[in-house]
Amino acid sequence: MNDILFMMAVPFIAALVLLVVKNDKARGYIAEVAAAIIILSSVWVAYSYLGEPQTFEFHNEIIDMLMFVAEVILGLAIIYLGIKHKKYAASVLGLVQLCMSLYFEFALKEGIETERALYIDDLSIIMVLIIGIIGSLICVYAVGYMRDFQEHHRDEKDRRRWFFFLLFTFLSAMYGIVLSNDMVWMFFFWEITTLCSFALIGFTRTEEAVNNSFRQLILNLVGGIAFLAANMLLAHQYGHLDLTWLLSHGPDAAQWVLVAVMLLCLAGIVKSAQMPFHTWLLGAMVAPTPTSALLHSSTMVKAGVFMVLKLSPLLTGNLGGYMVMTVGGLTFLLASMAAISQSNAKRVLAYSTIANLGLIVACAGVGTPEAVWAGVMLMIFHAVTKSMMFLCVGTAEHHIGSRDIEDMDGLFVRMPKLAMIMMIGIAGMFLAPFGMLISKWAALTSFVDCEYIVVIACIVFGSAVTSFYWTKWLGKLACTASKAENCEETVHKQEWFVLGVLAILTIATCILYPVVSSETIVPWLEGVFHTSGESLVPLLEANNMYIVILMAIVLVLLPLPFFGRTKKRVVPNYMAGVGIDDETYVGSMGATVDVSLRNWYMNAWFGEDRIRKVGEAVTAVVIVALIVAAIAGVSI
Repeated sequence: MNDILFMMAVPFIAALVLLVVKNDKARGYIAEVAAAIIILSSVWVAYSYLGEPQTFEFHNEIIDMLMFVAEVILGLAIIYLGIKHKKYAASVLGLVQLCMSLYFEFALKEGIETERALYIDDLSIIMVLIIGIIGSLICVYAVGYMRDFQEHHRDEKDRRRWFFFLLFTFLSAMYGIVLSNDMVWMFFFWEITTLCSFALIGFTRTEEAVNNSFRQLILNLVGGIAFLAANMLLAHQYGHLDLTWLLSHGPDAAQWVLVAVMLLCLAGIVKSAQMPFHTWLLGAMVAPTPTSALLHSSTMVKAGVFMVLKLSPLLTGNLGGYMVMTVGGLTFLLASMAAISQSNAKRVLAYSTIANLGLIVACAGVGTPEAVWAGVMLMIFHAVTKSMMFLCVGTAEHHIGSRDIEDMDGLFVRMPKLAMIMMIGIAGMFLAPFGMLISKWAALTSFVDCEYIVVIACIVFGSAVTSFYWTKWLGKLACTASKAENCEETVHKQEWFVLGVLAILTIATCILYPVVSSETIVPWLEGVFHTSGESLVPLLEANNMYIVILMAIVLVLLPLPFFGRTKKRVVPNYMAGVGIDDETYVGSMGATVDVSLRNWYMNAWFGEDRIRKVGEAVTAVVIVALIVAAIAGVSI
């Protein structure tokens, strides 16, 4: 257990040190060393506990009291900040949560103790590796990125100490969520991630940043209240507050267990930015790029899908399952549609994240071993690929001055290495042999088996739409319509290191996914669903597996001819007219026409305002109706 406590403590200790270190070079060294220790300790914990689910006796009244005091202080801070910035909804929700916390502590929790406060299994190990490796790499990337950021904001006060404190505190809290068996502890860490996210989104203190940070806070307070209500219900009705006890029930559990599970799933739906709560994730784009990558890929949103995947054995064929499955399926379809109308690269990535998380949530809602296998695999591939994509966009923005896809003409010439990494990332989201496509196939198979036609339709049409917007972006990166100077020499070495590692991980997870499946996911599913691994979908047949590996190797070798010197002559583009130069040509009727390659965004059909209104209305009705039905004792 000491190695687990050490792993949880290292990020927070690093956060405290970085809060007081003012020297930029020293800050960089400390962040890099801390990241290395976090990665190594995560790998060690994974190696030590893989295949051996364990709970640990760890109960300390002083720690419990400190957590409660911290919750009260943070609750008062939320109320104060809401009043200060005239965001009264945040103050009201903060007051409600504070009152609930006080009532829970002094009226319901007395006499209820969870001796085994920590728990680790293979799903927790997967999350530990995602947090430790991907999260730490993002922190290393932030060292170089934030130097450029401060250079671009030289007239403003240098607040990077606060930024790095929040990043590492975030990682520590995430470890707390995925390793807690005591649901009071889990709720505490859950709220810490909410508040760190609030501070990171509002880091620049612009009006837009403040508004978006409060949107995140208000929506996640709704999820926090749902989480706390579930804890209060379990304490009042059953006198238990440990996750292992809750997971010991099946999908036909007693009424109030099901209600508590649905409330916890609601908290997970909010945290994973599902409709109707998805707008907080879109607002996170205003933050510095490491924040976007951290929230959208490896930590904040993954806490939500971790929750619903953890509870998936309790969702098979009941109201909770139908709620989660419907919300996830609709979010996948509608968010994918909204992404079509976006040219802002970060906004495309945000909608894509919301959509992919919706697919994972839908898999958890189905609640079968096959569907949950697909959901976990999607979570792994998404964490690696999407974090790389966000960081690539941040680097491109700093060097070409824009994050708009339409401004990425000739990026293959201007920033060839970065463009290649971005192309690997985009291919990883929707092309064979990458694992996202394979996992989506497994998800669709499981949905067909459950015969829930609404979700099947959402997945089929949503997948088609996904291919459309990724293909547009991939084509824009590959085109070389104009001459341009290479501008990637000034990219910081930390950024290249992290992007290179993530590109390698994207390909490696594809090649090694049968090993990941057989050594971690299948044993976990066998334990929680009490089934044989032979009955699961996960592994490809041997011949197909070899084909996938061969395709991955070819994919690595294919870009190599594009690098290095060549004697081939570069000729102007032929545009069915008389070429004047690389930028213009003489078209019909003798008109001089500028060379311009632009995508079609179809705002009239897929405008995000229209999509948002439909999605929010339908998913809100589904959530409220099914939770009310469960409280009323309705069963299916």
